[in-house]
Order: sequence, then structure tokens, then C-alpha cells
Amino acid sequence: MSGRFEGKVAVITGGAQGIGRAIAQAFRAEGAVVHVIDARPGDWFVGDIADPGALERFAAQVVAQSGRVDYLLNNAPPPMKGIDDCTFEDFSRAMAIGVTAPFYLTKLLAPHFAPGAAVINLSSSRDRMSQPQTESYTAAKGGIAALTHALAISLAGRARVNSISPGWIDTTDSHIDGADAAQQPVGRVGRPEDIAALALFLCSDQAGFITGENICADGGMTRLMIYHGEHGWRYGNG
Repeated sequence: MSGRFEGKVAVITGGAQGIGRAIAQAFRAEGAVVHVIDARPGDWFVGDIADPGALERFAAQVVAQSGRVDYLLNNAPPPMKGIDDCTFEDFSRAMAIGVTAPFYLTKLLAPHFAPGAAVINLSSSRDRMSQPQTESYTAAKGGIAALTHALAISLAGRARVNSISPGWIDTTDSHIDGADAAQQPVGRVGRPEDIAALALFLCSDQAGFITGENICADGGMTRLMIYHGEHGWRYGNG
């Protein structure tokens, strides 16, 4: 690795597994000091980001230990429940994790952003398309996509703010082939490392002219038009 982020400080929510872990590993490999908050037990700050007190304590620890923040990556995913079984409390928690926590952590850390800082929010291709019974997750991802361009304007001159909308990302290290791979225009399912590489780019000086954008990394699936009777696909069980 190039060590291009040597001496930089990256803050990552939900960094204990999946995409978040891949992002944390990628930044460490490039020389950054990485601070992670996750609800799972481990050698990171353990806390529930839906709890504002946990975010306040985490932010205070980051500032006490590092004194600055170069990159903030709001990655922790909200729960997915649909309209049939999602309660008011379930939906509120999804908003708290998926939208309110990224907003509040950005607000807490903004006074400590270093020159050239960048914020990356993890949205989803579900911010523009849906499956049945996914309302809590989809609404949260749509919310953070909109929050991204709002923050980009409010933080102009202090930090660039962009979001990434992953498509199907296999976080189980499986080998997925056959129709599941072939349906993707790029011919494969995504990997966490694909999203980590994009996060590194968006935080780098090479992306210095990009802010307020939501970049979809989904292997082209949201660009593929599907009609009944085409490509072997038929509506329903017909």
C-alpha cells in the first residue's frame, strides 16, 4: 500500500464487520489511525449509535486521543422491517441509526475537522428502488442520501460530503456464481472491498472536486431494464 493516509484520522461507525470492517482495514493499510464504534463487543468503542450519549462519549474519546478528524464514515446499517410488522418504535430506531446518528456524529466532530476533511455516508441502491417489506431500511437510506447533499452545502469549505449506495454486496466471503452473478451487468456480486476502495478514493485528494454526490456502486443492476418475457424473465410464476 502507498501509505497515502499516513497520519490521518478516520472515524467509522459499524466498523466491526462487513463493509465497515473492510473500510477500517483499508484505511489502516493506508496508514490512517482508525477509530471504530460498534455495538458488538470487541477492541473498539462499544456503543449503540442510536444513543446520543454513546455518540457524545465516542466523539470525546476520538478528540482526546487524536485531536482531529480527517475522515468520518457513517456506515452502521439500520434494521430492515416492512410495513406489515414494523412498529413505530422499530421505524424510529431505524431512523435513529440510519439518519439521526450520522447527523449528530457529524455535528459533534465538525469542530475538529482537519483541513481537507471528508465525510462519507453509506446509503444503498435501495434509496431508489425497493423490495416489499423493507420500509424502515429503505426510508433510512433515502434519508441519508438527502442528508448528504444538505451537509455538503452546510459544511462547504470545511469538509466534502458524499455518499455511496452499494448494491448487492456479499459480506459472507462466499463464492456466488450462476444466475446470481450473471444477472449483474459486471458479471459478479459485489465485495466489501469494492466499497472500501471507493471510500478511499472519495476521501483522497483525487476526489477534491467531488462533493454532494451519491455514487451507486451496484455492478450496474439499477441500470438494467427488465420486462416480462425478456432475458428469460417472466412475471410471477408463469
